Amino acid sequence: MPELSRTSRAAKVVIAQPPTATLDVQRVDRSGFIPDDDQFQTWVDAALLAGWQGTSVGIRVVSLDEARRYNRDYRGKHHATNILSFPVELPAGLPDEVRHSQLGDLLICAPVVARESVAQKRPEHEHWAHLTIHGILHLQGYMHERAEQARVMESLETEILAGLGIPDPYREID
Repeated sequence: MPELSRTSRAAKVVIAQPPTATLDVQRVDRSGFIPDDDQFQTWVDAALLAGWQGTSVGIRVVSLDEARRYNRDYRGKHHATNILSFPVELPAGLPDEVRHSQLGDLLICAPVVARESVAQKRPEHEHWAHLTIHGILHLQGYMHERAEQARVMESLETEILAGLGIPDPYREID
């Protein structure tokens, strides 16, 4: 994760430029709106920070049952969640070009994304974009357990989404 500037308290971030990530998209659940590969590619590439160009990412779109199972097995929580991220864990000491060749995998639960979109009164494709970007940032080391971490990550998500013409997902909608 980038260092925080002592003067501005904002993350010093450099957004990656092409070449794009290599995606492996698996659609186990096909209910409702599911983004196509080009949409996922746009969102993943937008969220890649400098040093991660050309990396590979897996995205698996799953059902409530599969999301619940992974959330239980990996986080000890007994409900389906919208997205889980699984960063690749390679041995220490490898050169950066090897360590950055594989970013990790995202597991996204289509029914939860659909339900949240309705509850938040947001277009479903915007919520998919937000969650994909959120997951890619997690794979690059961003977290949101502490208030300052959340502020940095949410600010970066909002900036990336704005660059794609998508409004701030943290803004309340009446």
